[in-house]
Order: sequence, then structure tokens, then C-alpha cells
Amino acid sequence: MRMSVEELFPKTDTTWHERATKRFASPFVGVPYDRIDIDPIVLAHAAVLCGYGIRDFYEKPELGIAAVAYINELYDLLPVTHWFYSNVWLPELGATVKCTKTLPWIVQEPRPIQNPEDIDKLPVPDVDEVSKGFTFSLYSRAYDYAKKNLPNMFVPIHYVFCLYAMAAELVGPDKFIMWTIRQPKLCHKLLKKVADTSINGAIATANKYGFALMIMGGVLANSTVLRPQQIKEFAIDYHRYLVRKALKGGAGPQLWYHLCGDHSGDYQLWKDAYYTPFTVMHIGYHGREVFPADLLVKEFGNLATVMSSVDTKLLNFGPPSAVYEQSKKQLLPLKEAPRGAVLGAACEAPPNMPPSSILAMLKASRDHGKYA
Repeated sequence: MRMSVEELFPKTDTTWHERATKRFASPFVGVPYDRIDIDPIVLAHAAVLCGYGIRDFYEKPELGIAAVAYINELYDLLPVTHWFYSNVWLPELGATVKCTKTLPWIVQEPRPIQNPEDIDKLPVPDVDEVSKGFTFSLYSRAYDYAKKNLPNMFVPIHYVFCLYAMAAELVGPDKFIMWTIRQPKLCHKLLKKVADTSINGAIATANKYGFALMIMGGVLANSTVLRPQQIKEFAIDYHRYLVRKALKGGAGPQLWYHLCGDHSGDYQLWKDAYYTPFTVMHIGYHGREVFPADLLVKEFGNLATVMSSVDTKLLNFGPPSAVYEQSKKQLLPLKEAPRGAVLGAACEAPPNMPPSSILAMLKASRDHGKYA
């Protein structure tokens, strides 16, 4: 017998949810509670644990957001749920996207921008057009389900991700990186259109669901790919532009910066990003090592709630004891963070990651992440 998504999972334990909510809110209200929260950025991992495939998570937003909520309770993680993927707002700019058995929505060839002239021909969809587009329709399915069935765990979120990476997907990453070096004016022209489309997505989300937490940062725009000045010019400046316009349109006020990959050469520049009193700064790596928690607190602790990282490769392949030790090392400096802290994974929790890794992070938080 086929069951609806509503019938798949039992109701949330309200006692757990109350405790988890106090813990989640503590960094933002300045009232320490319990211990430092754990956020391994659970996505398709939740679907896999519930007996579904990676593709199911991305093609069935209702199932995906419900699975994340259920696994959050299982692991004692966040009291809110989410559903997302990285290549956002690109179909609205002419890209064709497709899911595979193991990958989320990825851009298909041919890319919509084949030559410089195509940038001038590319229209920016307005708020109404964006609200009827592919990306917003997927998010609406997830959010409408959560709002109806998981109201206490529902938070509207606008996903920006890396504006530089989104622009690169429209052209092809290799070609766009070369344009960055040889024809920067083309990059600026396209980045402005990508940013404006995302801004309209933020406004559409806020119009339908109220405030919208914005998640953004540097993914392709990292120290392995670009020089520090290029990251400021092609990433940070455009995120500042986006945040200001989106806030005026009703999005925010919470911001979440996710700096994926190596940011050893540019992390200090992100202090010039736009901040509100409800901002989280999350940095993945410093070279080949996870970004040191003590450095994160030192550089960003007075600006934002900081989110330190555990290596995703370690989470996927390492023994639980090694995950525990790295979690402990990253947790101890976080207790000194003036605006509170979170311990997360350097990027998305690997879909086939063993549950023992999350338990190791959780044990470390309970043992070494308790507030004084």
C-alpha cells in the first residue's frame, strides 16, 4: 500500500523539540543553554537513512524536508528543518538542470551562455516571473509541506550560495575562470544579472512566507581558484550588494555565510561582508586542514555567531574515535565565542556517511561543548 509523506513519519517529540529550540536559539539571544549545537548540514543523508535514494531527496522536496526533520530528532540536532541544493535560480536564467542517481540538480550542456553576446541577451526575471519558475516551485513544495505538517520546525530560507559559482555554471566553470582573468567586465555583467535574479528570489520567498534567512558564501570563489583580490571583487562585493537589496525587499534579517573549500588566503576579507545581529560565519578549510576554531573565534567572534567544522572526509571514512577527537579540538575554543557558536561539517554531510560519525560529534559536544 502506497503511503503519503504525511503518513511516513511519526509526530515530533515536543519535549525534545522544546529543548532543541532553546539550544538552537541560545547564540542569537545571548542566553547560554545546555551545550553547543551540532549541525552537520544533513541533506540527502537523511533520505538514505530513511531507506530512500539520493535522487528521491532532490526530486521529492516534501519527502526530503520531512526526512531531515525526522533525522534531526534522531540525532538530537536542530529544531528546524531544511531542504536545498546548490545550483539555484539557474533555470530562470536559461539553464537546463537534471538529477542523477547520485547527484542533485546539475546544469546540462549546452550552457545558456556560449559567447559574450549571450550575456546582453539574457533577461533578468522579475519577482513575479521568479515566483512561477522552476527553483521557487521546488522550494514552495518543501516549504508548503513543512508549514502544514511541521509548523514548529519550519523556517523560510532563501538560498543564494556562491554567486560566482552560479554565474560560472551558466558559462562553464573553466571558461568563466578564464574570463575572470582576461575579460573581467563580462564576469561583472553576468554576476550582476545572477545577483539580481537571486534578489528577486529572496523577495518572492519573503512575500509568500515572511522573513527569509539568507544562506550564501564562497564555494568556487575560494583560495584554490582565485586570488584574494578577485574574491573580494567577484564574490564579497556582490554578496554585499545582494544582501542590501534583499533586506530592503523584506528578506532577512538572519544571514548565514558558508565558505566552502580552502579560504586560507581570503578569510580576512570576509570581515567586510554585510553583517546583521543575526549572522553566522562558517568556514570549511584552511589549506587542506579544517579551519581552526580558535582562529575563527578570533577573527569573527565579535561579528557573528561562528560555525566551526569537522572534516567531511573524516566523517565519511574516519573511525568515530577520530571524529570525536577532531570535534573536541574544534569545540573547546568555541566556548569563548562572544556571540555563540555551532559545530558543523565542513560541507554537506556525505549521503552515505555512517551514523557513528554524527554520534561521535554529539558525544564530543555533550562532553566538551557545555557552557559554563
